[in-house]
Amino acid sequence: MAKDAALPARGFSDDEFRARTALAQERMRAAGIDALLLTTEPEVRYFTGFLTRFWESPTRPWFLVVPARGDPVAVIPSIGAALMRQSRLSDIRCWRSPDYADDGVSLLAAALAERVPASGTIGVPDGAETHLRMPLSSWAALKDRLPDRRFAGDAGILRQLRMVKSPAEIARIAAACAVAGRAFARVREIARPGVPLSEVFRRFQMLCLDEGADWVPYLAGGAAPGGYGDVISPATDRPLARGDVLMLDTGLVLDGYFCDFDRNFSIGAPAPEVAQAHDRLLDATRAAFDAARPGATAAELFHVMDRICTGGAGGSDAGRLGHGLGMQLTEPPSLIPADATELRPGMVLTLEPGISLSSGRILVHEEDIVIRDGGADWLSPPATALEVLT
Repeated sequence: MAKDAALPARGFSDDEFRARTALAQERMRAAGIDALLLTTEPEVRYFTGFLTRFWESPTRPWFLVVPARGDPVAVIPSIGAALMRQSRLSDIRCWRSPDYADDGVSLLAAALAERVPASGTIGVPDGAETHLRMPLSSWAALKDRLPDRRFAGDAGILRQLRMVKSPAEIARIAAACAVAGRAFARVREIARPGVPLSEVFRRFQMLCLDEGADWVPYLAGGAAPGGYGDVISPATDRPLARGDVLMLDTGLVLDGYFCDFDRNFSIGAPAPEVAQAHDRLLDATRAAFDAARPGATAAELFHVMDRICTGGAGGSDAGRLGHGLGMQLTEPPSLIPADATELRPGMVLTLEPGISLSSGRILVHEEDIVIRDGGADWLSPPATALEVLT
């Protein structure tokens, strides 16, 4: 790791999780929700700090019950008990999973019955960018066991809470951005004419790890003459050549939080159209940064960038020009014309304008920012020019 790398202390204080729980419970009581039932990794981790790569396995379900009063209850496979005991939770109920006959359903039903009165409401996140991480058969069995409780949406509580980050969360994201910034500063070590794009991808992930990333679950990009065709395809073995534009877009993780920004590199001197397009992308990003103030909306940031990139034509097939960022690579809001979410201090966003070139190829640029009381701050070290690699 670089000698000057300064990584924050791991994890969060119990007070951080108490504050998150208290905010959720205040909103639950206002919405008439007696308990939240949470089943996905970021939802469970948000209230407990339960950080593990074991979620990569789809075999076992994991549950967290957040009552309108009192501490959350974890209902989890016994393989996770030792780690969950490191959290502030004291009520941790376990079973041996997988259990084909009853994979935690009876334990979960009992916990909900204790915390939710008859005719009470159990809220489950149900909006965009949510999902229910349990088998459909288990979901049906759970509802059958609790016929006198009502299952409903969570009134957007998780979405609203998670969009606004605490100072401790922002510090984690800033540290992740710093790691990626140091890795991008070393791209010259791994990318030059003749090096296959697939090797650049592998070695860039190694640079991220060397600079302090815990893991690199997301790396996308491309390289082709005068731009690239898309930003999601796997790397090929085609060697870099003069005239190519190389783009690397990384979502590395540090202490459970993502960064998400990219950098473009010209292999040899860029064509005039490429250089001009990249300058417009930087202009669009800076304009959105200046407009990113409390009270502005996600839609307004879209239009600020779109006017510079397309003259107000409505964006590209990418669908949006940025998004929220945090425990997941992409979070609400989406920077699209239809998203009227008002920006609030503590929101972390990506700004991601794109431009189509006459060749049919594209260029995309992305930075990470945080909304403060007086405007925005950069979290990623902002690019100032198209770097040329020889």
